[in-house]
Amino acid sequence: MARNFFRRALKAITVGVNMLVSLVFLLACLTPYVNPNKWWITGFAGLAVPYLILGLVFFLIFWLIVKPRWALLSLLTLAIGWQQLAVVFAWHPGAGFTKRKPQNALRIVDWNVQSFNGLSNSREARKLAPNELAASILKYEPDVICMQEFNTAASADNISLFRRLYPYHYFSRDYQRDSGRYLSGCIIFSKYPVIDSGRIKYPVAESLIYVDLVKGPDTMRVFTTHLQSFKFKPEDYSDLEKIREQEDGNLAASRSLARKMRLAFVRRGTQATMVREEMDKSPYPAIICGDFNDVPNSFAYFHIKGGQQDAFLQKGFAIGRSFISLAPTLRIDYILASRRFEIKQFDMIDENLSDHLMLVSDILVKK
Repeated sequence: MARNFFRRALKAITVGVNMLVSLVFLLACLTPYVNPNKWWITGFAGLAVPYLILGLVFFLIFWLIVKPRWALLSLLTLAIGWQQLAVVFAWHPGAGFTKRKPQNALRIVDWNVQSFNGLSNSREARKLAPNELAASILKYEPDVICMQEFNTAASADNISLFRRLYPYHYFSRDYQRDSGRYLSGCIIFSKYPVIDSGRIKYPVAESLIYVDLVKGPDTMRVFTTHLQSFKFKPEDYSDLEKIREQEDGNLAASRSLARKMRLAFVRRGTQATMVREEMDKSPYPAIICGDFNDVPNSFAYFHIKGGQQDAFLQKGFAIGRSFISLAPTLRIDYILASRRFEIKQFDMIDENLSDHLMLVSDILVKK
């Protein structure tokens, strides 16, 4: 009698948890269609998608072994959310990346360079970081370089690290200090002639920039941007540890982090709308690279991507983490290209010089 009661209770709890995971996953499936300006809670659901998928796969396998008919719950939930599955995982294990560029392809590097600070606390290492970072990029001989959190100053001219090989560049100059002697923002370098460029300023902080470059008979527009980050400070990472370890003060820590994340979701919603509008105006085939500070299951990603090709999904494999802090599922840096292009190669490279990985892709204009 007691055993039967225990089994029924365990089954009821398992079914209940399965239904809860399914419900939250279905809520997360709304994320691409709901601007966080209107319903910011979907931003948090989007972050949880990889873990929800793992939970649903676990329940699917569990029920197939224990009671197959209940497996339909997870199976149907995953089928409804196929779009979320499609952007989380890339399925090209043998694609690889060769240093030799395909003929006539445009090689693009995209990298959030973390203000050239490197990952070492050593003052000497920080001084060497700009040169090491530039060397890491240049060894791949890209045609176009897009960087976020790029800075330059009168005392450390980081533009000069690229100027000789890349005579054309456009710099957003979003942040200025010391009467303009220190500048920071997004930058695009190009080997090919730039016939036009522009900057679209966001309501807060940073901006979207683009260049129109000419490669042989083809003209194309390359965008780059750095969307609103969570702006976590060292004390916020300390708060995360409190929450993980269930220490005293974790409720206050959770509230503080939630406020920052909510603000970032809302601002990214506004920025993503602006990016999509500018991309739709482009008279040329467009490529956008950048640090979106949001995962593939977000409104920002889906809204900006539209019908664009995601280079990682075309040629990558697995989940594709691009940000090395916080969690193993944070792919927040992207190279997206219009259907007028063919993605030939893609890779994410950890040079241990930034908290972001460097993205490199070879893209060919379709004839």
